[in-house]
Amino acid sequence: MITEKKFPMTALGKEKMEEELEFLKTVKRKEVVERIKIARSYGDLSENSEYDSAKEDQAFLEGKISNLEGMIRNSVIITEDELNTDEVRLGKTVTFKELPDGDEETYTIVGSAEANPIEGLISNDSPIAKGLIGRSKGDEVKIMTPGGEMMVSIIGIK
Repeated sequence: MITEKKFPMTALGKEKMEEELEFLKTVKRKEVVERIKIARSYGDLSENSEYDSAKEDQAFLEGKISNLEGMIRNSVIITEDELNTDEVRLGKTVTFKELPDGDEETYTIVGSAEANPIEGLISNDSPIAKGLIGRSKGDEVKIMTPGGEMMVSIIGIK
């Protein structure tokens, strides 16, 4: 029996994912079906670029829906017990400073399913998160990134 990959995430992350899934199923799916219907009315499907485009969009949308359903089905919610600790863990927000004189950076460590670095959400599989997990405030940590090695000092964890 093949075991499916588990997706650790916060309750809020799962809620956002469920909202996106609902939107895709109820709004976007109808839009694509309507585009296909309109494109079919143009006649010969073998030379109908609107039809081909709409069918490609439909395939992409259905793949995304299936992917979201799988992540939601296999989600593992990070509990408050796991968050009540003074060390960097999944679900925690950590502030660190790159040494010797870098700027402060703050990220929340989340599961890969809800990662969005632009919003300050980094995957627990990322090099930075892997280097920080298990560490405490005040620790200096050497992190190996694709861009090279960096030293950071953990300033805060919440």
